[in-house]
Parts: sequence; C-alpha cells; structure tokens
Amino acid sequence: MHTAGRDATETLLGFVRTLRAAGVGADTGRAAAFLRAVDTLDVTRPGPVYWAGRLTLCSSGAELARYDACFAHYFGGARPAPAPLGRTLATTAPAMWNPPAPGDGDADTTGLLAAGDTEVLRSADMAALTREERAAVARLVSRISADRPRRRTRRLRPAAHGRLDHRRMLRAALRTGGDPVRLPRRHRSTRPRRVVLLIDISGSMAPYADALLRLAHVVVRGHPGHTEAFSVGTRLTRLTPQMRMRDPAAALAAVAEAIPDWSGGTRLGTELKEFLDLYGRRGAARGALAVIASDGWERGDAALLGTQMARLARLAHRIVWVNPHKAQPGYAPLTAGMRAAWPHIDDFVSGHSLDALEELATAVIGGRREGGGPRA
Repeated sequence: MHTAGRDATETLLGFVRTLRAAGVGADTGRAAAFLRAVDTLDVTRPGPVYWAGRLTLCSSGAELARYDACFAHYFGGARPAPAPLGRTLATTAPAMWNPPAPGDGDADTTGLLAAGDTEVLRSADMAALTREERAAVARLVSRISADRPRRRTRRLRPAAHGRLDHRRMLRAALRTGGDPVRLPRRHRSTRPRRVVLLIDISGSMAPYADALLRLAHVVVRGHPGHTEAFSVGTRLTRLTPQMRMRDPAAALAAVAEAIPDWSGGTRLGTELKEFLDLYGRRGAARGALAVIASDGWERGDAALLGTQMARLARLAHRIVWVNPHKAQPGYAPLTAGMRAAWPHIDDFVSGHSLDALEELATAVIGGRREGGGPRA
C-alpha cells in the first residue's frame, strides 16, 4: 500500500478510536467492515464516508447522536444531509474535508474535551473512556448535587393544606367571639431518610469504581449525619469517615488507603451478612435507602446472597441496585448473584455514564422515584 493509502487508513482508524472512547460499539469486526466499505469510495468526499461509518460502526439508534458529534469534531464539518432517493450520497457532501494529520488519533478526544463539548462524554460508557476522559468525568461527578431523600414522621406541623387543626381552630374562635374566622390546618412533617451505599470495588467493576466512589462522596458530604458508605469485595470496609472530608481529591486519596482489597474478587453474600450483623440491625439499614453498586459476579455462595438480600429487604425502606452492564443492549440479569438478588430489588439502574450517575443521585437517591419507581 502506498503512503497516501496508509495515511487514509490511519486517519479512519483514529476516527474509530474516537468513537470507541465516546461509547460507540465500534468493535474490530465493525471497523474492518467500515474500512472495506470506504475502500470502494472516494475518501476525499466526507458524505459517502459519513454514511459508510454510520451504517457499519453504529449498533443501535442510541449511538447515532454520539457518532454525529464525533464525526463533526474529528473531520471538522457538519453532519451531511440525507441524500434524496435516486441520487448518490456524494452529491450532498460538504465541499471541504480536513482530516487530521496521521498519528493524531490519541489527541482527538483531548481536543473534544478542550472544546467544551461534554455532551458525548456525559452519555459515554466509562469503561470505554481514555484516562484523560475518566479524569474529566471524575471532576464532573464531584459537581453533582444530590438531593436529600426524606421520610414522613408522626409529628404534625401547621400548613396551608391538610387536615383541620381543631385545637388551633378552637383557640382562634375564642378570640373572635366563638366564630372561627380562619380554618387552620396541619400535616405530617418530614425528616431526612438514611442512605446506605455499598460499592463493589472488585476487578470486574474497576472501570466504574472510581466514579461510583466519587458519587458516594457527594452523597455523604451533602448529608453527613444520615449517610453511610462501604466498599465490598473480598472484605467489608467502612468509608464514611474518609467520605466526610470536604475536598474530593483528599477524600478519595484517604479512601484508596483505607481499602485493602482493590480489584480482587467479589463475595457479596459474605460482605452483606457482615454489614447486616455489624451495622444493619443496629440502625444503619433500618428504614434506609440501600444502594448496592455491583455487576453481580458473585464468587461465593449465591444462596447466601439471596438470604442476606431478604434480610436487608425486611430492614430497609427501599433497595436500589446499580449495575453498569444494564446499559448494554440485550442485557438480562443471568449471573448467579443477580438472579439471587433480583426478587428483593426495588429499583434496577445502570450507573454506567455521567448522565446515569446524575439520574441516580437526583431521581433515585434524591427521592423523586421513592413512591414506587419501576423495578428495571
């Protein structure tokens, strides 16, 4: 292959790497199909290349917006318009085509972030991000504002609407000659609901553990008196004291020193039993919103996990399970751990991207779906 051909191939492969970093499922087979399709086209015209990549590299409709954003950034042009029937795609292509110089494939996503285009990054699967992009996501996760879940109490307080407050009404009537001028009302007050977070830091959860721990820091820092955080792997580690540090970098550094079993195996049943024995029955889980972040790859006894999940369900107000693999097309909870836990889960969410973590913090942990959100 001559030099120009090699340059074009390197440019197209750099585009494929950009798509992968943005969460598009452009695997090796799709990349090969893309190169074969482009080999029959005029690569100096972006229109045919755009549609060849769109047809070969995207595996679902959810990836089209990411593909368009990456194409516009990488090749420096807008998305070509669809061609009318009976006309070639090349007739709708823009006049200019400015591919980056060969060897710049590693710098393309950095340029994307430098330009402030975080829309693609927000929806990208964190397992597909580069080291620089994960650092950018980490900074954005630390800016999430988690709402505080609340629970109703038995105590009543004055309110504009609600049941009649007969005592206040009679006292007011005595001051007006026996005629109630106003009808005072009251309703139940609310208090913050306790939140418990159990973060899986095993090897299979390594691409997501840092962001999930940062989200836990956001929740603990926002509600220090009503939140507990733990890591689970081959042993249970309480992280609440470290999470109460205000600075995210200092808190995560302290967490890294406190966790002795990074990227090991997963014994969810054993660790959940230890949590319930040491903390749950003493009040940490009673009436709480329990959030478990794990992919469910249980190396221990799955029956034990099912038994402990049943115990947790009897104590907790609601159980939320965060599994990053839920976002994958066609996912089903087929692992032994997920099958054992499934009957006791109230909310099943993904948490695979920045958008998903923000949804978890505000809608799920924040209580907007507390009245009976969907199981999955």
